[in-house]
Order: sequence, then structure tokens, then C-alpha cells
Amino acid sequence: MRDAALFGARLLLGGYMGIHASQKLLGKFHGPGLEGAGALFEKNGLAPGRQMATAAAATEIAGGVLTVTGFAYPAGPLAVAGAMSVAAAHNRGGGLMAVRGGVELPVSYLTLALTLAAAGPGRFKIGPSLPGRLTALGIVAGGVAAAALIAKMVTAEPPAEQSAPQPAAPPAPSAAPAAAGAADD
Repeated sequence: MRDAALFGARLLLGGYMGIHASQKLLGKFHGPGLEGAGALFEKNGLAPGRQMATAAAATEIAGGVLTVTGFAYPAGPLAVAGAMSVAAAHNRGGGLMAVRGGVELPVSYLTLALTLAAAGPGRFKIGPSLPGRLTALGIVAGGVAAAALIAKMVTAEPPAEQSAPQPAAPPAPSAAPAAAGAADD
């Protein structure tokens, strides 16, 4: 029963990471696509935005696939946890609830990913797990990378608002007709 529950949780998390990534990359499932996601990343201090959005989507896809398959365990859930840490920091201004753009969804994914990393993949997996030392190195490296991105995002200056160009003022009325009328008097 435990193995089936772990496999179901891995399918859920990995599947949603695939959906989440396709929103960024392809604009599927009502997502912004790469241009929109890139602009959002830039707005939040993660520049260059397009490349950062691509890296985030690649992390979500790879983390999702590794989570579902159980291959190189716990690399998949740890990759997802790193990506969702940054996503939660991005959503911090929206409060706790997802309906207001808050941290609810990324924190839920983060919690599930960390729970799966701690619990192990269960019996239904493909391939070997990572050796303990490599896992520890991955945890440290991933944690440092996520922390650096979060710090960059939190300390970034908001982009300057670009106002639309103002139309040229209409030319001032010429004084010549008034002067001509005065000369006729």
C-alpha cells in the first residue's frame, strides 16, 4: 500500500511539473508562453528573463520526469523543491492563498517534493538511486542555487515604468491672421 501511495504522489507531482513547465515554454494550459514568462522573470529581477524562464521550465521537466520514474532518486523531488522555493519567493507578495497569486500552490508542491525526497521512491521505480554523497552534494548545490536566485529576486530593483510616448502638442495658433486683421483697420 505504501509503495502504491508513493507512486501515486510521484505521478501527481511529476505530472503537474510537466504542466507547469509547458505553461512557461509553450503557453499551454492558459500559460504565458516563453515570452510572457521571460517578461515576468525580468520584472521580478531574474534577468535575462527568457533564459531564466527556460532554465526554470527545464528544471521542472527534468525534476518531474525523474520524480515519476524514480530514477536517480532523490534528484527529481529535490529539483522540484528548488524550483518551487523560487516560485514561492516570487509569489510572496500575493499572501498565502493561490486565488490572490499567493504562495499556496508552490508551497504545496515544495512540501510534497520534500516529503517524497525524505520518504524515498518506494518499490515502483526505474533505475538506481543516487549515492549518499552525491545526494548530499546535490542538496547543497541546489540549495545554494535556489538561495542565490531568491536573494537576487528579493533584492532586485523594480524595473522603471516605461510610459507610452506622448503625442506631440498641436502647433500654437499663428499670430499672423490677427496681425493681418489689425493692419486692415
